[in-house]
Amino acid sequence: MKQSLKIKVCGLKDEANIFDVSSLSPDFLGFIHYPKSKRFVGTQFQLPNLPLSQKKVAVLVNEPLESAIQIFHQGYDFLQIHGDESPEYCQQLNNENIPIIKAFGITENFNFSTLIPYQSYTKIFLFDTKSPQYGGTGKKFNWNTLKNYTLNTPFLLSGGITKNDAKTILQLNHSQLIGVDLNSGFEIAPGIKNIEDLTFFTQNFKKSV
Repeated sequence: MKQSLKIKVCGLKDEANIFDVSSLSPDFLGFIHYPKSKRFVGTQFQLPNLPLSQKKVAVLVNEPLESAIQIFHQGYDFLQIHGDESPEYCQQLNNENIPIIKAFGITENFNFSTLIPYQSYTKIFLFDTKSPQYGGTGKKFNWNTLKNYTLNTPFLLSGGITKNDAKTILQLNHSQLIGVDLNSGFEIAPGIKNIEDLTFFTQNFKKSV
């Protein structure tokens, strides 16, 4: 029996909404520190007091190394890097004992072997839909492409997931799939999550598979 898949809710910025999401006991909570994002937390953001069991993730895009390290030390458990960061950049963060989630935009013919140089420095990969911009598209990529992923680093599935996708995701049955990243498909407005939809998904998803 495989362990329950994990849930990461990303793009949070409103304090009351953050606590509402936290009450559903997701495994990861994501906060976007990228000024061009509609879900940017702002320059004065401070993490609210959340359960230690819920891992806090700062999402960055091509952030200068020293700034990335400073953001991590504002109370985060992971850095999720969502830009064109190199394996060397990941190595430098790893040298600072910073756990990394590295996001990649996936296309129909994506070459997963290009991820090999990242493996030694990255705890988790995140597979999202390829976009001309950085960040989510709200659209799914072809999940059949995941069959071509044979590396050892576990991954989170992202991109266009909605409340009705729990059963399909549970049936993917990939040995390295450890959970999902939920964002725009669960929003009332950018950065404000729909608690009813999240509750529905969580009830259908948080089970052993």
